[in-house]
Amino acid sequence: RAIMEVTPQFLAQQIDAVFEDIRPDAVKIGMVSSPELVNTIAERLHFYHAQNIVVDPVVVATSGSVLARSEAVSLLKSVLLPMATVITPNIPEAQLLSGIEIHSSQQMQQAARIISEECGCAVLCKGGHSVSDANDLSSAIAAHLALGEDLKTAIQKSKEYISQALAAMLDLGHGSGPLDHAFILRKDSLQ
Repeated sequence: RAIMEVTPQFLAQQIDAVFEDIRPDAVKIGMVSSPELVNTIAERLHFYHAQNIVVDPVVVATSGSVLARSEAVSLLKSVLLPMATVITPNIPEAQLLSGIEIHSSQQMQQAARIISEECGCAVLCKGGHSVSDANDLSSAIAAHLALGEDLKTAIQKSKEYISQALAAMLDLGHGSGPLDHAFILRKDSLQ
């Protein structure tokens, strides 16, 4: 219902506390609503040479409202997404990041290609009957990358995990739905 931003200094201290304690083997980033926080995250991840960065660019609410300021979205695209191993936008987020409307699987592929070329990262465009975001998929991908899986295997195992959890009617949080279409595109032609 509400968002309360922390200060960039506090966020930097949180990131430092994690990396200085037990270094993470993967990092998952969700909603970042201000340019200052985008810069702080990018700077600290660069400082620590973070690996296996998964960004779920939560910038559009399921209601269609844009959650992040336009400057934050622009900075996300130019500073943070190029650091990512993979980003996992849903349809509304892929539309915002690519600048095109998506009404078909071909347009999902086109959006993923545009984002990948602009940001230099792999893109897993999530969609299907619902535009709601399956947050658990990006968390599962980060977990599999942390275990040493390559990106393609991490995505395959994550999709299996989500599908099995849904089949078992496990509560994975609000908004999780079947992943009828998911496209990954990377400059090196990983699909």
